[in-house]
Amino acid sequence: MTDRVSLFISTPLEGEHVARIRAVAPEQVEVVHEPDLLPPTRFVADHGGSPDFRRTAEQDRRWRRHLGAAQVLFDLPPVVADDPPFRSLIPNVRWIQTTSSGVGQKVHHLGLHETEVVVTTARGVHAEPLAEFVFMALLSHVKRLEYLKSEQRAHRWERYCGDGLAGRTLAIIGVGEIGRRVAAIGRAFRMRVLAMNAVYTVSRATDLGVDVLYPPSELHAMLAAADVLVLSMPHTPETERMIDAAALAALKPGAMLVNVARGTVVDEPALIEALRNGHLDFAALDVTLVEPLPDKSPLWDLPNVLISPHSASTVAQENQRITDIFCHNLRCWLDGRRADMRNVLDKARLY
Repeated sequence: MTDRVSLFISTPLEGEHVARIRAVAPEQVEVVHEPDLLPPTRFVADHGGSPDFRRTAEQDRRWRRHLGAAQVLFDLPPVVADDPPFRSLIPNVRWIQTTSSGVGQKVHHLGLHETEVVVTTARGVHAEPLAEFVFMALLSHVKRLEYLKSEQRAHRWERYCGDGLAGRTLAIIGVGEIGRRVAAIGRAFRMRVLAMNAVYTVSRATDLGVDVLYPPSELHAMLAAADVLVLSMPHTPETERMIDAAALAALKPGAMLVNVARGTVVDEPALIEALRNGHLDFAALDVTLVEPLPDKSPLWDLPNVLISPHSASTVAQENQRITDIFCHNLRCWLDGRRADMRNVLDKARLY
């Protein structure tokens, strides 16, 4: 056993996917999966599990023993306030596969940015469901879904006028996997697509599937042309509160906003004011500044807001797709083909 790689599954994962991981190299890898050490799940692909879960003293001893022995982790394990420094919990870990894409700030917070630990992410897994959420939200608003449902409940047949997306200008901040998928669907709806990355990169608009690519210095110029703004950038020092009162004011009156990035990229009080005064016609928020969204937040009751509990990326196929990445990466890791691993996080660019 001492010659085998110890792999610990540290967040909930369905048994069928554990079996797939075990099948990659049973002679080389000892896969440790003890479901009683993990919180019960509330839905498919619930990596956090029930927030009420607590380990017994005996379970906690096993939990820490497995973390201490592991060389590979499937997912970043949850940490609590009274835990010792994270790196001391995982002294032998050399590689962590996460179940999320935007893990840069968490990696930095846990002190992993200063180590040799390889971190691979779930980049690409969530692009399709998040892009679908964007257009579900936009279409439900412009086609007046709530009005139709209310008319249906009243058994009332009165013709009405809705609106559409064709011909409108879609602006995207963050043209990674998610942003490019949003752009592709926007173009399928015959929208004009503008985009920028929060940190300037040398790219051509055509390479990213957009009509015009703006540098960060021209953020307000891009916003001034936008009927719809989609936020899909990572949370970094550059993007912290990037969409502030001035940025919101730069948007066209009556614009719509969809945030599938992080709540920290938006000045939330300024967003609430823009929604209240009608400068923004609509906002769909999969993320908020504080999560869960506090009960007293005005966002709950604004009629022109759609709230999603940070779940737009979670679909039934999520863990299957993450396990696909992990199994590929595990084979590469064991074969010494580190350059062929997918989604390796560039820790030098976390800042």
